Amino acid sequence: MKWKEYPQNLKVRLVTSFFNRAISSAVLPFMALFFAHNKGAVWAGLFLGFNVFIGFLGNFIGGYISDRFRRKTILLITSTLSALMFGTMAASLIPEQKWITVFAVAYVVFMGTSSLGRPAMQAIIIDSTTAENRKAIYALDYWFTNLSMAIGAALGGLFYAHHQLTLFLVLTFASSCLPIAYGIWLQDTSILQLTKKHENIFIDLLANYKIALQDKPFVMAVVGGMCIYAAEFSLNSYIGVRLADEFRPLFLGGFEISGVRMLSILNIQNMLLVVLLTFIVTKITDKFDKKKMLLAGLILYGIGYTVITSANVWYALLLFNLIATIGELVYSPIANAEKANMMPEDKRGSYSAFSGISFNGADLIARSTIIVGAFLVPSMMSVYIGIILMMGTLLLYGGLFVYRGRVRKESFVVTRG
Repeated sequence: MKWKEYPQNLKVRLVTSFFNRAISSAVLPFMALFFAHNKGAVWAGLFLGFNVFIGFLGNFIGGYISDRFRRKTILLITSTLSALMFGTMAASLIPEQKWITVFAVAYVVFMGTSSLGRPAMQAIIIDSTTAENRKAIYALDYWFTNLSMAIGAALGGLFYAHHQLTLFLVLTFASSCLPIAYGIWLQDTSILQLTKKHENIFIDLLANYKIALQDKPFVMAVVGGMCIYAAEFSLNSYIGVRLADEFRPLFLGGFEISGVRMLSILNIQNMLLVVLLTFIVTKITDKFDKKKMLLAGLILYGIGYTVITSANVWYALLLFNLIATIGELVYSPIANAEKANMMPEDKRGSYSAFSGISFNGADLIARSTIIVGAFLVPSMMSVYIGIILMMGTLLLYGGLFVYRGRVRKESFVVTRG
């Protein structure tokens, strides 16, 4: 399937998501530094923790409204508000004494509005694909995601320290183009919408997610994904802390590679491998059974991160990071496509939002590894991560293929009876 053959909404979704992620990646990694510098470390920690809750709540509500109302309308409203918030943040940086309170309020609203629109964006990719081409599209989306994050992080790194106002003005302009693009090119196609079943909107919202919670195969896949993503997220938590403390510096001429720089190299290696190998790996895996490829990918991914957790030699870190990334390229498009196939047509936004719990939970598990790592030696942390990954593999594979197949058979028997 070539680019010109893609549905228009899919093209709009891929391109606008690319710019949206690049914009977010240019500023989000530096917000802890920004608020710590201007308001203090404790204030920054509490404030950013509050924003995690705002993002979770926004995603939760966004999943419901994206099934109740037109996706185009939701994206027009949320993207316009996000652009206005970027403009407000830029304006608050103009005075010599920066308006940090105004900046903080605008940042909270931005986190809320971007989270509200995210489920609609995720649902559009499912609306515009079929079970046959979803894997290929998710592979392309995965490639776009990593490329946009790399570009965004590079822009942020170049401009944040000495050109903050310029950075936010550029991002304001870029984010202002998104609602214009939605208005012109996004087609308001007829999608089966969720009907309101309860007079009280809050009860209706909770009842809607209750259906997703009762979908046992999907819940298994979400929890399995949470365990699997936790290993990757631990790269920038426990593994990063361990490398900073224990990695023996290398010297290339006069250039020192410390533990912190080694962590950066691992992240750069991951992004470059994704950009260079995504389509090659996808083309190879298309020739084999998806169940076997999912397991093979998860095993490679598990081996890679289990070793990285305790490895302290540069060549072992690079080699097993390569293995983990290839495993991720093998399993990720298959897992995403299969989860999308499990979503009912009128609840794709809600199911997508519920699926996002994988990332929230993985982040919490990854943060907890820093605490656990204070009591366990690195080799035992490898065992700890390995057990989590094994549980994740069993749950994800079981939810996508084993238990899901049983539910289908039971439904078929009941229907025939």
